[in-house]
Amino acid sequence: MSGSIVLRGGTVLTFDDARSVLPGEDVLVEGDRIAAIGPALEVPAGTTEIDASGGIVMPGMIDTHRHLWQTAMRGYGADWTLTQYFVWYYLEWGKVFRPEDIYAGNLLGAWEALEAGVTTTVDWSHGLQTTRHADAAADALEAVPGRFVLAYGNIQDAPANWTATGEFRDFVSRRTGGDLGFQLAFDVTGDPAFPEKPAFEVARDLGVPVTTHAGVWGATGDDGIRLMYDHGFMTPETIYVHGASLSADSYHRIAATGGSVSVSTESEQSAGQGYPPTWALRKYGIPVSLSMDTSVWWSGDLFSAMRATLGADRSREHLEAHAKGETVTHAALRAEQVVEWATRGGAAALGRPDLGSLEAGKKADVVLLKNDDSPVSFPLLNPYGHVAFQAQRADVHTVLVDGRVVKRDGKLVGVDLPAVRRRVEETVEHLRTQLGEEAWRQGMNPDVPEAKILDNPYTYTDYQSETTHGG
Repeated sequence: MSGSIVLRGGTVLTFDDARSVLPGEDVLVEGDRIAAIGPALEVPAGTTEIDASGGIVMPGMIDTHRHLWQTAMRGYGADWTLTQYFVWYYLEWGKVFRPEDIYAGNLLGAWEALEAGVTTTVDWSHGLQTTRHADAAADALEAVPGRFVLAYGNIQDAPANWTATGEFRDFVSRRTGGDLGFQLAFDVTGDPAFPEKPAFEVARDLGVPVTTHAGVWGATGDDGIRLMYDHGFMTPETIYVHGASLSADSYHRIAATGGSVSVSTESEQSAGQGYPPTWALRKYGIPVSLSMDTSVWWSGDLFSAMRATLGADRSREHLEAHAKGETVTHAALRAEQVVEWATRGGAAALGRPDLGSLEAGKKADVVLLKNDDSPVSFPLLNPYGHVAFQAQRADVHTVLVDGRVVKRDGKLVGVDLPAVRRRVEETVEHLRTQLGEEAWRQGMNPDVPEAKILDNPYTYTDYQSETTHGG
């Protein structure tokens, strides 16, 4: 469904500069843009009308870091540590994923994002061992009517190697420049030789941003930030994923160069990258966006991310106060702020001022939260609190991307879920066959191996951080 669409009578969270909340107003969409917002709007003849009364109309949510290729393994690593994740994907089994397995995971994950009201997703695709894998990833994203950014990466090879190939350059020339956004995705270990430098130079030559896992305990830390800074590779477009377990010096460098941090609170508080750093990011004035990381562990929606982020930030605030014999009487982080991080914050991180807010002239990425069959849908008193603490994916009534309805009345539009299921089942069967039943079962609760992988899961350098290796 496209053309003129009006959402009537909802509570509109605009996230404009004034952070206007407009009870009982309409949002008119014409083509791919928001045409007007106001009470009882007059609309063109033939406009599709959607009853938003009793609901919340908000910008489409934006996830700045999601490993879509891993979605076919949903829940498999629920009891993993980060080390076990590294062992399974980086050192043992990530290499057995075929292009069709990348396609299946991306297809499932992309539809899952839309179903939860996430209209823009950064596919942090670090399973692209070949350009055939990359083409499969891009094909899946282009088969789903959402807005996506392909963050191209390959954990099975050094960044300097895979970015230098003719095949990679050919992929970039063939597949980028259209609606599919593009980033380079690789990490910086802190090795003083700076083996990742050539990959940064490729990114600079191509004019594309870099997204990097920074502040991951035992893997990427302050040494990597200093190398990036000293060589001039920290830019306002750089997205630092997690950004935990860093020193004040690193936060100062990120703030000074204008970068942003993608916080994956469920991941950080469960896997161990470091305590979710929103408290520090606020302190140093670093822009924040939210992300869910991977469905191998966690939920695939940003409602859970918002909820977890508020909980983690406030928990730390209370514990610090208690340690000093004090009491927190006013919460520093508010519901409004995390909802903004899930929308406008993501748009800012991606350099998309046309997304992330509901304003006339902006792209029509719109979400309606409304569930008349749920007793949790009323009363609607504090709309920000409702989004952050009460809502869930079942409450996502309607989703528009670029003015096109992709979910209506709580159901996805135009998806063949049985076909998606068949592709995912084929991937699961392939992986079980490759591992064998014993390894498949053990993989869900693996032992920590004796190999020295705790400090650095990357095989292209032997560097180990003194900070996390007894220094």
